[in-house]
This record gives sequence, C-alpha cells and structure tokens, in this order.
Amino acid sequence: MSGPNGDLSMPVDVGAEGENDSFGEAEYAAINSMLDQINSCLDHLEEKNDHLHARLQELLESNRQTRLEFQQQLGEAPSDSSP
Repeated sequence: MSGPNGDLSMPVDVGAEGENDSFGEAEYAAINSMLDQINSCLDHLEEKNDHLHARLQELLESNRQTRLEFQQQLGEAPSDSSP
C-alpha cells in the first residue's frame, strides 16, 4: 500500500485488513471517481499555468524590444540588464 504521495514505505496495519472492512466496492469506486476528477482538474490547471507562462514570456520579450527601440530613439546605448 502506498502513502498519500505514493510513498511505498508507509506502514500497513495487516491485522486490521480483514477484521472490519467498512469500505465496499461502491465506496472505492466513488473515491476512485473523485480522484479522477481531481486529477483532471489538476491537469487543466497545469495547462492553464503553462499557457499563462508562455504569454508572460511573450509579453516580457515584447517589453524588452519596446524598451530597446525607445532607447535607440533617444540615442542612448542599450543597457540590457536582463538575466
């Protein structure tokens, strides 16, 4: 049995396994369904995050170009201090 983060070293209480199995197949199916929904939501959030990151990178590059053009118009030497 694995822990909440997939940790296989999490101890399992073997003695309690057959004594009082209060979860039936329906409960396990419901939990599995909820976990699938959570996984889908997390996947969607990850996609949105990746999209926002890409858009912010585009905006950053656009702002750098605009700043360089503005500095050239003013006759200054460009001093790009970006990483």
